[in-house]
Amino acid sequence: MSPFHFSFYTAFTLSSLGLAFHRTHFISALLCLESMMLSMFIPLSLWPIENLTPSFTLVPILMLAFSACEAGTGLAMLVASTRTHGSDHLHTLNLLQC
Repeated sequence: MSPFHFSFYTAFTLSSLGLAFHRTHFISALLCLESMMLSMFIPLSLWPIENLTPSFTLVPILMLAFSACEAGTGLAMLVASTRTHGSDHLHTLNLLQC
């Protein structure tokens, strides 16, 4: 395993662990999701360069676009939940409450 692959796997694992264990604030969960997307974006960007195939160059751009849409949606949900519930703590959000 190359050092590049090890660093990508480690970044994804650490962001997954951060999402699993540090879920007190909504913004920290969004930051962990963004770091997961970034740790997947970098290998997808470098994979066509390593294999010398130009056919998969559109995939990282689409993933980056979806990541930007996810970040915008997440920030809108953060603002909406802060306005309705008064804080960004995840334990105050209830799925059964309208």
